[in-house]
Amino acid sequence: MFSALSGAVLVAAALAAPASAQSDQGGVAIPRYSDPKSRIEKPDLPRNRVFKWATGDDYPPFHYIDAEGQPTGFAVDLARAICEELKIACTLQAWRWDALMDTIEKRQADVILAMARPTPQLRQRFLMTDRVHQTPARFVARSDKAVPDATPEALKGRTVAVVKGSAHEAFLKAYFPDATPKPYDRADAARAAVKAGEADLAFGDAVSLAFWLNGTGSEDCCRFVGGPYVDARYFGEGVGALVSPADETLRQAIDYALRRLDENGTYAEIYLKHFPSGSGEAVSLPEELRASRRRLKPPPQHEDRS
Repeated sequence: MFSALSGAVLVAAALAAPASAQSDQGGVAIPRYSDPKSRIEKPDLPRNRVFKWATGDDYPPFHYIDAEGQPTGFAVDLARAICEELKIACTLQAWRWDALMDTIEKRQADVILAMARPTPQLRQRFLMTDRVHQTPARFVARSDKAVPDATPEALKGRTVAVVKGSAHEAFLKAYFPDATPKPYDRADAARAAVKAGEADLAFGDAVSLAFWLNGTGSEDCCRFVGGPYVDARYFGEGVGALVSPADETLRQAIDYALRRLDENGTYAEIYLKHFPSGSGEAVSLPEELRASRRRLKPPPQHEDRS
């Protein structure tokens, strides 16, 4: 049994099993985060416990509220699949971001599955499961702008819209020092700036940018330029589910389920359903940027917002 609770107003609704995505990967690389050689025993969880999952309400396609007011997205389908694999009863509620991280400590949730970077502060508060997703960074520019590539030379003197105080801003300043950052409070404002021609490019996480480019909001204004970029020092090693430090058995159980979903192809189906074009995982820094990496200090830790 898996029930969903919509965002600010709590309305319970039973969710049917998700429609299966086609098993043909169509050339899209499916990320694999577990070691196929290792083995995890399935922990025993109490059968009379209903496990409460929490996710975000505004980060498509990972987690968001659909037109009918229901939580949906990659995180929702993955949570459902984990609960079905473990044969446990679960509910899921979408929360505003400013309340989400307090749900476990307030006993409003047992598990948080959201795009929250595992900062040192977060690791002090929670146990984290194996990775479920990792998002690279990319640039976008207007299609009518003559921006051939995203190299330090090509971006010299160009304005780049970016979220203020984010890891993307820190990366931009470190590796593209001659570009001119144009900071905004939110990622949607940065995207709007490049669409309106107020900035030459925008820089942010590849998944939300791809979702925007392929949606109606962009009005086909823009395209990807260069990248994608993966740097664990700036963008983290990926996200996992979060549980209470007192819930080690639950963490192990989720890791077991993730391994099984990887082995039986369910993770691939869910991934292709929400990221049919992929998101550019495991693409490293270009050669001209790697040379300067040893001179850089570790970046500050940030939790980016869309």
